[in-house]
Amino acid sequence: MTLKVLSLLLLTAILWGSTPIIEKYALTGSQPLIGVTVRSLAITFILILFHLFSGRWREVVELPLKSKVLFSLSGIMAGLLGMLTYFYALKASPASKAVPIAATYPLIAALLGIIILGENLTASKLIGTVLIIAGVWMVK
Repeated sequence: MTLKVLSLLLLTAILWGSTPIIEKYALTGSQPLIGVTVRSLAITFILILFHLFSGRWREVVELPLKSKVLFSLSGIMAGLLGMLTYFYALKASPASKAVPIAATYPLIAALLGIIILGENLTASKLIGTVLIIAGVWMVK
């Protein structure tokens, strides 16, 4: 893994690790569906501006239909339904408990990768799975 990739992943962890605190504060005065809506509108607005001003809007329009459908399905599952269920849980429980449990999604991705994509089950994946389950059990 290169230093660039490691730096990007560290920045991702910092951004993802910080936002639950902001979201917890925002949810004290809002319903989860409103939060997901405002969040999605802000992201959509920024992305449209970026693609328009960078001259890359054509890439969005010319994306193959299959990719558009799959990205849309992913957005509905993770960006709408996943965020909505997460916001309801975050509003109703401490962030220190809700976030680690929600963050077990790599376990689901690893299992689906093995079952659907035919990825190998390695010793490190098995150990990682056990550690994820142990971590969830410890914060429950």
